[in-house]
Amino acid sequence: MADLAQLVVGSTDQFEGRGDDVVVQVRSGLDVARHREATRHRKLSRAAYLLTPLAVYLWWRIIAGLAILPFDLRYTDQQKQLTPGLILVGVFAAILIVPMLTAGKSPHIRYQASEIKTGFDDVVGLGLVKDEVMHTLNLFLAYRTFRERMGGNPRKAMLFEGPPGTGKTYMAKAMAKEAGVPFLFVSATSFQAMFYGQTSRKIRSYFKELRKIAREEGGAIGFIEEIDAIAGARSGMHGATPRSVSGAFGLRTNAAGGMAEGISGVVNELLVQLQSFDEPTRGEQMKSSLINAVNRFTPTKYAINKRASEVPNILIIGATNRADNLDPALLRPGRFDRSIHFDLPSRSGRREIIDYYLDRKMHDPELDRPGRREQLASMTIEYSPVMLEHLLDEALVWALRDGRGAMSWKDVHQAKMTEEIGLKQPVEYTDNEKEIIAVHEAGHAVVAYLKGADTRKLEVLSIIKRRGSLGLLAHSDIEERWTMTRSEMMTFIHISMGGMTAEELYFGESGTGPSGDLAHATAIACRMVGSYGMAGSLLSFEAIESGPLSPGIVGKVLSDEMSRKTVERILDGSKDEVRLLLDANRHLVAALRDALLERSELVGDEILDVLHCAEEAFEAV
Repeated sequence: MADLAQLVVGSTDQFEGRGDDVVVQVRSGLDVARHREATRHRKLSRAAYLLTPLAVYLWWRIIAGLAILPFDLRYTDQQKQLTPGLILVGVFAAILIVPMLTAGKSPHIRYQASEIKTGFDDVVGLGLVKDEVMHTLNLFLAYRTFRERMGGNPRKAMLFEGPPGTGKTYMAKAMAKEAGVPFLFVSATSFQAMFYGQTSRKIRSYFKELRKIAREEGGAIGFIEEIDAIAGARSGMHGATPRSVSGAFGLRTNAAGGMAEGISGVVNELLVQLQSFDEPTRGEQMKSSLINAVNRFTPTKYAINKRASEVPNILIIGATNRADNLDPALLRPGRFDRSIHFDLPSRSGRREIIDYYLDRKMHDPELDRPGRREQLASMTIEYSPVMLEHLLDEALVWALRDGRGAMSWKDVHQAKMTEEIGLKQPVEYTDNEKEIIAVHEAGHAVVAYLKGADTRKLEVLSIIKRRGSLGLLAHSDIEERWTMTRSEMMTFIHISMGGMTAEELYFGESGTGPSGDLAHATAIACRMVGSYGMAGSLLSFEAIESGPLSPGIVGKVLSDEMSRKTVERILDGSKDEVRLLLDANRHLVAALRDALLERSELVGDEILDVLHCAEEAFEAV
C-alpha cells in the first residue's frame, strides 16, 4: 500500500517543485496515458472494421475492370435549372435553422496541451499553493489507481479564489499543460443568453462536451472564469455560515452581512451538472433502452444485467474574486471539493517573480545585484504578479523613450511612481510656493528619518506635481510586517504632522497643503481608539452592526463625544512632539529643502546622503 501511495503522490521526474519542506512531483499521468492509448486503439480498430469492406469492394471493381463508382456523376441540364432554386431554399433554411441549433452550443474554447505555453516552471511566487495544486493534479492523473485500488474519490472540482492578478488563470493553464489533457476555457458571462432557458442549455452542453472529451482523451480540465457571474447565492441563501475564529491577536467574526441575488435556475443547473459526471453516453442510453425492452419479456433470472457507466476523468476549476457571493451549495464536498486562496505574494514570493521576469527582459547589470532585487521586492508590497510584470514592462517603456534598449534602476523607480501616483505634470510654482512645498515635504522626511529609523525606508522625496499631489514622500517598511504596535502607528501620525509643523516653524503659519495629511492622521487615530484598544478604552466600534449606509469606523468614532476628544488628544500630542523634534533639527529640514529646490526630486540613497551630510556639518560646527 505504501508503494501505491507513492504512485499516486508522484514517481516520475517530469517536474519537481519544492515548498519549504515538501517535494512534490508531477507524474506523466500513467492512468490518463493508458486510457488515451486504449481509446486510440479502439478508434483504429473501428476504422479498420468500417474501411476494410469498402477497400475490398473497390479493389474487386478495379480488378474486374469496372468503373470505381457504380453511378453517374454527370451534371444534367435539368439539374442545372434546379440549382439556383435549391441554393435559395438552402440559404433561407440556414438562416432559420442555424441560429436555433447554435443557440445552446457550448461557448468554450478548447486548447490542446501543445497550444499552452505556460507550465509549472513559469508559475513562481505562490509557495504552498503551487504544492497543493500539484498534489491535486497527481490525483487527477492517477484517478483510476486512486479510485479502484485505494478506494478514494478523486476531486471533481476546485475553486481558485483571491484578488485579481494573483495567478488563478495562469495556474489552471499550467495544470492543463503539465497534465497533457485538453483544456476547455470558458468565461461565465458567455453562458448568458437573451432567450429563456438558453443559459442552462449552454451549461449542459459545456459539461456534455467535457464528458465526451474526457472519455476520448483519458481526462479533461474545464476552467470557468469569474464563476460568480452564474453562481451567485440564490434568494434566501447566505454566502457563509456565521462563525467565529479565535486567533493569537483577538477574535474575528465572519458573518454573512449581505446576500447576492442569483438566477435560481442557472445555479440549480450548475449544481446538477457538477454531480452528473457519471451520466451515460447516448450510445449507452440506446443500449440500455434495448436491454430494458428485452428484459420485459425475459424471466428475472435470465434478465440481462446492465453495466454501470464509467465515470470520466474530469476536473472543473472555477475562478472568482468574490467567493463570498457564491451559493453555499456549490462549496460543499462533492461539488467544489477544495477551495484554494491565491493571496498577494509575500516578499520572498515577489523576489521569485522579479527574478523570473528580469531574466526575460533586457536590463542593466545593476539590476542583477541581489541587493537591488531585494530592494525592489521590499518596495512592492501588495503588488500582485501581474502588477510586477506590468511594472517592469513600464520600466522598459521609459528606457525606450530615452533611446536605450534596457531598463535601469532609475527606470523602475520612474515606472513605480507613474503607476502609483501618476505622470509628472509640468507646473511652474512661484518662488514662495515652491519653498513652502519643499519645507513641507522636508518636514515629513525628517520626522520619518528620526522617528522611523528602525522601521521605515525613505524611497522618494519630490516637489513635482503628480495627479492630485503637489509633492510627496514615499516610504516603506524595512521588513514586511503583518501587524503594527501602538508606537509604530504613532510614527505614522508623527510623519503626517511633519509637513504642517515644518510650515509653521519656518513661515509662522500653514496653508492648505496639510489637508490630506490630517485626514490620514485622523483615520489612524480613529482606528487606534475604536478598533485596536490603544487609547485607554477597550470598547470596539467594529462590534456595531454595519449596513449599506454605515459611516465606517471613522464616522462611528467621531460621532461619539468621548472618543472624539480622545482622537483630538492623540493628534494634538503628536503635533506638539513633532514640533519639538523639528525645532531641534532645523538643519536637517533646511538641508532637504535646499536639495529639493535645486533638484526637485530625491530618490533612495540621495535622501540619506543629504541628511548625513547635514548631520556631519552640524556636528562639525
